[in-house]
This record gives sequence, C-alpha cells and structure tokens, in this order.
Amino acid sequence: MTIQHVGIIGAGTMGNGIAQACAVAGLPVTMVDISDAAVNKGLATIAGSLDRLIKKDKLTTAEKDAALARISTSTDYAALAGADIVIEAATENFDLKVKILKQLEGVAKADAILASNTSSISITKLAAIVANPSQFIGMHFFNPVPLMALVEIIRGLQTSDETHARVEALARQLGKSPITVKNAPGFVVNRILVPMINEAFFVLAENLATPEEIDEGMKLGCNHPIGPLALADMIGLDVCLSVMNVFYEEFEDSKYRACPLLKEMVAAGYLGRKTGRGVYTY
Repeated sequence: MTIQHVGIIGAGTMGNGIAQACAVAGLPVTMVDISDAAVNKGLATIAGSLDRLIKKDKLTTAEKDAALARISTSTDYAALAGADIVIEAATENFDLKVKILKQLEGVAKADAILASNTSSISITKLAAIVANPSQFIGMHFFNPVPLMALVEIIRGLQTSDETHARVEALARQLGKSPITVKNAPGFVVNRILVPMINEAFFVLAENLATPEEIDEGMKLGCNHPIGPLALADMIGLDVCLSVMNVFYEEFEDSKYRACPLLKEMVAAGYLGRKTGRGVYTY
C-alpha cells in the first residue's frame, strides 16, 4: 500500500525540509508544530527554498505554487488523523519524542506508520512506546533535506518487513537514495561523522591549527565538500553534543567523550548558524 498523505511533527529545519521534499514530489503534507508562529516560519522557509530553486532553473513558479498548495499546517495533532505516515522531526531529546508519540495515540489511524527523524536515539526503544511497534521505523533525513540524497532507514527490533518496504518506497518516491541500517547508537553515518567532528574540536582546543585551516585541511586532504567545524555550525553544536552524549552513555566507552570545548561553547549559547555564532560568526 503506497503512502499518499504525509504528516510531519515539527516545522523547524528538518521538518520543513521534509515537508518541502514531500510536496515537491506530489504528496499532500500536513505539518504540525506547537504554535502558529512556528508553522508560519516553517512555511516561509519552504517558500524561500523553492524560490532559490526557481532561480537555479530547477523549478518553475507553477511547480512552486503547486507544492505550497499541497502543504497544510496546524497546531492540533488531530490534523494528522488522515496521514498514512507521521514523521516526528522534533528536537533530539528522548523524553520529548516519547511525549509526542504518546500524544499521537488515538489520533493517528490504526494502520499509519510512525517514523522518527532521530539522528541517534534508539528506534527499538522508541518503538516500545507506541501501540503498534511493528509500524514504527527510523527515517533519518540529512540537512538540507531538499538537496541531500541520503535517507537512513533504521529498523528497530520490532519493525515489520511491510513497514520497511513502504518507507523505502516513500524515500525513493521523494527522489532520495535510501540505505537500510540496523538500530544502534548513531546508526551508520553519525556513528562515523559526529566523533570526527568531536575530534576536530579537540584539535581546535589544542591550538594545532585555526578553524579555517582545520576545515581547509579536511576539504583538500579528504575531499570533503565542507570542513568538520563549519559542518558542526550547520548541524548545531548542541545537536553534536547531544549525539556524543548518547554515544558515551550507550557504548560506555571513553572514546566517545565529548570535547570540553564543545561543551563550553554549547553552554555559552554558541550553537552555530542558528544563533549567529558557533566556531564561526554569521
């Protein structure tokens, strides 16, 4: 059974990006957040993103208007009742995600798939919260969602083959290239990526090179399109720290100890692009 209506919880960076990808692919989308201001900001971000695609001749004005027309917004979870899949794209916090999943009970239809866009939290653990754990799965998009081809599909211990097949088909319908991974802290990409970013902070803290030189070294020496410190600013230093903390707690291995400089910068509110200051100033 193909997915024909997508519900999204969270209108922030990831939520509005997923909404845009779905709407451009021709799917009706319902995007829910806690306030009108939040959903309106999400819609404005989508409109701006579509305008940039028009300037690059990757989209027509008519296609932009059609995509926006497919997106409805609400602050009420009841608006998600008709969705075939509800993708939770809230902040990377286990207790918050549990609260959201509990609020979906009795709202989402019985055969709806529930997916989390988490980048590090256990899908098996989240699936245990919901009424139909076989219909729960991880669908990890990458930022910026409209441009990044990868979707990590994470199977929890309880995830059924049918749920996996439907979500994989959805990812391909969105023009993405999915990879399927087993549930484990950080899954595959972040398991490799975030410790690398953390190590870049250790290198910075030890004054081995300037931020610019560290990033340039990784771009030119490893052919990365963006340096690890600039990438941390784009992801959000708080998100990087949260992921490292999950690794440290789950693996109980000191190699996942978060860099004290990363902790200090998060404590100062230097979270990256979203606050105007991280490793770099924006």
